[in-house]
Amino acid sequence: MTFLVETRGLSVRLGGSMVLDDVDFTIRRGEIVTIVGPNGSGKSTLLRTILGGVRPSRGRIDRAPGLRLGYVPQRLALDPTLPMTVTRFLGLTRRIPPRERDAALTRAGIPDLGGQQMADLSGGQFQRVLLARAILENPDLLILDEATAGLDQPGAAAFYRRLEEVRSETGCAVLMVSHDLHVVMSASDRVICLNGHVCCEGTPQVVAEAPVYRALFGEGTQGALALYRHRHDHRHDHGGAADPDATRVREAG
Repeated sequence: MTFLVETRGLSVRLGGSMVLDDVDFTIRRGEIVTIVGPNGSGKSTLLRTILGGVRPSRGRIDRAPGLRLGYVPQRLALDPTLPMTVTRFLGLTRRIPPRERDAALTRAGIPDLGGQQMADLSGGQFQRVLLARAILENPDLLILDEATAGLDQPGAAAFYRRLEEVRSETGCAVLMVSHDLHVVMSASDRVICLNGHVCCEGTPQVVAEAPVYRALFGEGTQGALALYRHRHDHRHDHGGAADPDATRVREAG
């Protein structure tokens, strides 16, 4: 199939409320896609549906055969009194060969933290460890749900730059939800604005000009493209390519 994940007419009802309604969504190999939207817009629900944790009420979701997923949650609660090194944490679910573990830590940007106690990590370091754990799955698609929540702006920007490097090194696609508009918009190849349905989608530059996006987030969000400039007029290695159709915003009422 052309896409790693494709949904058509995807709708999800939770607790009697329609959280997602008629969502068409695709992600291709090697691209970075960010989902933005107000609180309660269904962003996390869409991720959980793609991961298989939520059953659609109607519509369909297709995944590439043998699709490997890596997941970085918004937060993970660990008992701070429990002695656990980063190395031990990474090997909780299966035995990890040291070479693979060290490669994952290096790709996550924390090559020297293997012996560090999890309880002693900073917020940014902790999220890098979660990223390393996801990388160990050798994913075709790396999914992140508010992975930079609680980080300051420089820390978030550094995390997104690391994601670009992981994409470049491994060829995986990246799908993320974020509220960090001032950095994440320009760290993406494509942005999807979600509010129960797909309001608009396209390149960051085009979405930032869309009336529906500016109505949701305010006129000042055009500045979101200034802090972290990233060229999108190129083709990626490993088969990830900018979609020529993505230069035209798709809007829905």
